[in-house]
Amino acid sequence: MIRRPKKHELLGLLPDHLLMTRAKKDATCYLSFDDGPEPAHTPRLLDVLARHGVKASFFLVGEKIEQYPEIVARIVADGHMIGNHSYSHWSFRNMNLRKQLDEVYRTDALLRLFDDRPHHRMRPPHGYVGAQLLMHFARRKRSFVYWSYDSLDYQDQPTDWLINRLRNDPPAPGDIVLMHDDSDKAAEALDAILPEWIAAGMRFDALPGSHS
Repeated sequence: MIRRPKKHELLGLLPDHLLMTRAKKDATCYLSFDDGPEPAHTPRLLDVLARHGVKASFFLVGEKIEQYPEIVARIVADGHMIGNHSYSHWSFRNMNLRKQLDEVYRTDALLRLFDDRPHHRMRPPHGYVGAQLLMHFARRKRSFVYWSYDSLDYQDQPTDWLINRLRNDPPAPGDIVLMHDDSDKAAEALDAILPEWIAAGMRFDALPGSHS
């Protein structure tokens, strides 16, 4: 069974309107993808999701949004949620609050061009959020999104290994599933496993775009 790290159990004690690790009392699963958009991989993943009628959430990097706006436009046109994964994808751990906020709001401004939302759900790079940024978000009624199910698709393992992992221990209702669209592993694995999950009655949707 896939277990959540102790850190995520502690984060799960925070109110959902500030930081979500999973959707409580929800029969839906939420696929989420970090680190894109990537022209070599994201369009293929979007094709897979469209083929199986699944909506998902994409936490995008600001620098890549600037490089590949046509992919972001397609993500939105396909009905998926776009979220904030910082501008540079450097860890916030060694940044002061001013630099962290620059990363957040610079990316918000780029995302706003595609969906007109003033703010977006935020997933910090490498999952790090410090106390100052947490307090800033709390004061402004903004929302972080973590995950409750780590697919481990970033590990140096073959796609068959990932498919077997997802098949043998699928996400539970309410889980937010962490995956990535900077390789083809997620697309290949989901193309194989989504028909099985859907046949078993699993439901999927995009996260709401913003709490505020």
